[in-house]
Amino acid sequence: MGMSPCHLPMKIIPMIGIICSLALSSCGDFGSSAFNTRSEGIHTRSIAQISRLVSRFSLFTKVKRPNGFYPASVSRSVAKKAARLPKDKHGMATYPDSTRQRVVLTTSFSHEENEVGVPWRKNALGTYLKYGTIRSAAADWSRYPVGTKFKIKGLPHTYIVDDYGSSLVGTNTIDIYHPNLSSMRRWGTRKAEISVIQWGDWARTLKILSGRKKYPHTRKMYYAAKAKVDSGQVTKN
Repeated sequence: MGMSPCHLPMKIIPMIGIICSLALSSCGDFGSSAFNTRSEGIHTRSIAQISRLVSRFSLFTKVKRPNGFYPASVSRSVAKKAARLPKDKHGMATYPDSTRQRVVLTTSFSHEENEVGVPWRKNALGTYLKYGTIRSAAADWSRYPVGTKFKIKGLPHTYIVDDYGSSLVGTNTIDIYHPNLSSMRRWGTRKAEISVIQWGDWARTLKILSGRKKYPHTRKMYYAAKAKVDSGQVTKN
């Protein structure tokens, strides 16, 4: 059963007008049109060219496309430098603190996983996990002390290390917080290029971990962090 113009959805009508205008302008009838600055016959323009013109006006359809979720590709220069460094058990480079541009393995976590012993949406500091302009991340605090801030290449957010996890201890992996399981699974496990913009507080790190030495993973982090500080290997901002 056909549909009369008066019964067409209101969102479709503007789009039909745009397509018609594009077709006419392509025929050279509107050589001075905003859609076509040169008078060209329809057969001299490919379908791909017309499709590109139509796509410029996709705002009328109000279609939201995913954007800014995944990191950009790791640059060759950073990957090349990483290949020469010692590796952790996952085969990822272990950097000296003086190196701020790094390629790391990232995983993802969410409070919706409901792990045993993990309070709802709280981090290891007892504050709320962040997912805004500033976003939470977990790591081995003997490698990324609490409060370390970094950027992920291709993304606008600033990440801050305010959590840890037993599976992260002894590795260079960074766990990125997501507010729900869907977003967490979408990120999955992937390599990313990061830039450390500010190192965290080693004194605060040792103070927190010193009171949690009864747990194997926090005890391991404490002594690794202490050895690093005592040897003077840490880099100041």
